[in-house]
Amino acid sequence: MQGEADVAVIGGGLIGMAAAYHLARDGGARVVVFERGEINAAASGNNSGSIHAQIPVEPFLNKGEEWAIRFAPTLRLMMAGIARWRELPEELGTTELEIANRGGLVMARSAAEMAMLGRKSAIELAQGLETVLLGRDELLGLAPYLAPDVVGGAFCAIEGKANPLNATFALARAAQAHGVEIRRRTEVTGLMAEGTGWRLATSAGEVRARRVLNCAGAEAGRIAALLGLDLPIEAHPIQVTVTERAAPFMPHLVYSAADRLSLKQSAAGSVLIGGGWPALLHPVTGLPVVSEESLFGNLRLALGAVPAIARLRVVRSWAAIVNGTQDWRPILGEMAPGAFICFFPWMGFTAGPHVARLVAELVLGQRLATDPEIAGFAPCATTA
Repeated sequence: MQGEADVAVIGGGLIGMAAAYHLARDGGARVVVFERGEINAAASGNNSGSIHAQIPVEPFLNKGEEWAIRFAPTLRLMMAGIARWRELPEELGTTELEIANRGGLVMARSAAEMAMLGRKSAIELAQGLETVLLGRDELLGLAPYLAPDVVGGAFCAIEGKANPLNATFALARAAQAHGVEIRRRTEVTGLMAEGTGWRLATSAGEVRARRVLNCAGAEAGRIAALLGLDLPIEAHPIQVTVTERAAPFMPHLVYSAADRLSLKQSAAGSVLIGGGWPALLHPVTGLPVVSEESLFGNLRLALGAVPAIARLRVVRSWAAIVNGTQDWRPILGEMAPGAFICFFPWMGFTAGPHVARLVAELVLGQRLATDPEIAGFAPCATTA
């Protein structure tokens, strides 16, 4: 492989394809995407498709309000991500994204849980995110499928879901329509500054590019290390379970105020049960595999929240690697002159289409690194 490009994008997931699309469409750049496996085969295609806006419960409980206040500016990127999702079906000319924003609710079973939701809601409101606290009757009036022992909850109207099996491929087709080249099964193994650009060593040969954009998800830390950067990027195996199809009965994205839970019903009728429960790594292959302990724990929590799920059969469970950081904050910006990163931990499916456009504009010189929307998430702020 020999060649030249204006921008080399590393990573063929949702963020990589969205970035490539904007680089080519909005900047007329010659773009090549390197994906070491198949596109959409990692977290982008293996998540459950939740579109989040609220501060997640589990780290709020475990890390506290000081963490939440530091994390809170990330909510603005997530809200902008939701707005971007709403634009995509018409822009891409497709209905296959299956975007539905019917709202997300966190159910509480005690006064202490309601008090926690009140504190969390105040931090969200300070960032412009409206979450409404509901009493028991209001909550069951909105969501009569919930367990009757709820005492109340929090509702966020803009949350929802999309189809993770289709979204990345829709963006890939749009990118290719603007001349983007996608090189599957091609791993980037080296990055060397060369003149005013970069020379990339790959498993299929060398390529030169004026700019490099790291969208490698859980592998983004390895790519950054090729430049001598030690970014706090982690990879975690988690799992999701899906049921057989049922008639529509649960229009919302459902969480628990007590533990890790996300529930939603897909457009096809299946209920997706997740929430970040840990999976295992196979001792021989190193690949993620389903944990029986997590499966039973997740199902118990789901049945306690929505009793109607008990009548549905589980079709399958799967495990995948999700990228994360301890502080849950994204890393966006320039790693070295001409080399950029677009990394959004844990909830990259929500914010991905938006942050990909932001960083693509930065790469193209259409946005300044001092732009307040991304300045606080620069790699230098992360490594400092």
